[in-house]
Amino acid sequence: MKLSVIVPVYNEKATIVEILDRIRATGLDIELIVVDDGSTDGTRDVLTKIGASIDHLLLQPSNRGKGAALKAGFAVATGEVLIIQDADLEYDPEDYPELLKPIQKAGADLVLGSRLTGAKPQRAYYYWHYVGNRLITLIARVLYNTTLSDIYTCYKVFRREQLAGLHVQSDGFEFDAEFLAILLKRHLVVYEVPISYYGRSYGEGKKIKWYHTAHVVWNLVKYRFV
Repeated sequence: MKLSVIVPVYNEKATIVEILDRIRATGLDIELIVVDDGSTDGTRDVLTKIGASIDHLLLQPSNRGKGAALKAGFAVATGEVLIIQDADLEYDPEDYPELLKPIQKAGADLVLGSRLTGAKPQRAYYYWHYVGNRLITLIARVLYNTTLSDIYTCYKVFRREQLAGLHVQSDGFEFDAEFLAILLKRHLVVYEVPISYYGRSYGEGKKIKWYHTAHVVWNLVKYRFV
């Protein structure tokens, strides 16, 4: 099974080489797709130097948002299964085999990696970040009749055919909610798998802010009824 790994990158000079090394170290049949979203900290220079080791290196002309970067990556992916991988080392590619099992053994269409099961190492959350995530997840559970525990996880693994007819408008952090809402309305076979989470502090990395929550909730509601 060929796996397309899409890595959206924005100002991750300190971690980009290590995360790509970790992805390759899984030993899986991987098509590596890296999309630099207009980095200004030297990340783009690093990627250009190692570009020969990347199957598809896409350089966005400006910072358009994570959603825009993912859509660009999706457009060139050829693997049977796609996985989204952040570049900041919070999520560990060693979890790929477990994330793939429901697809390989149970015919799953979509698998999410949950940070909230307690089954694997989890860095303690910021309380209000945790509350925001739980609120968003609760709304999604009610609207889409699902028992998912962590809809804003990075790890979303899905069959490439799910890209057919997929028109996500959001370019920013709201992309995750809109993307998942559209897929959940298709009544897919969905699984959730415990994953490790090595979260960074606000000083160390980019986090969804409180004001993003309203946009996320609006997308969840809007796509439930359109």
